[in-house]
Amino acid sequence: MLQMEVVGVRVEMPSNQPIVLLKEAHGDRYLPIWIGMTEATAIALAQAEEPPPRPLTHDLFKDVLEALGVRLSTVNIVALRDGIFFADLVFSNGVEVSARPSDSIALALRTGATIYAAEEVVREAGVTIPDDQEDEVEKFRAFLDTVTPEDFGRAG
Repeated sequence: MLQMEVVGVRVEMPSNQPIVLLKEAHGDRYLPIWIGMTEATAIALAQAEEPPPRPLTHDLFKDVLEALGVRLSTVNIVALRDGIFFADLVFSNGVEVSARPSDSIALALRTGATIYAAEEVVREAGVTIPDDQEDEVEKFRAFLDTVTPEDFGRAG
């Protein structure tokens, strides 16, 4: 398993489809995962460390885990089948639960859990950004610093 870092969320044009972009913590490959608008907003809020006026589902899940004395240890992105990513939530009590990567990432950002991806997943869907395109990644990071959750609109 490869440790991953969340670079951020952006909306892919012209499809208006949001993606979350992960990067190898100790490598140069990026893993783009297409996600829903609601999950994009949840991830963006967690990265901005802006609490919503009322807890979102991922905030509630985090609070329930704390109330039960269980910690989310890791998020593992374990498979890619027919263009669909699969993840497992691994808890401190040893329990593993299958989940969508988008929900898993939103929860990991709220709990501080480490995110991993299987080598096979990164090999199949990962992309390496050449040095001459690193400025595009920096532009993306600058975009993430200025984007607000409202920029993603409401899921319909």
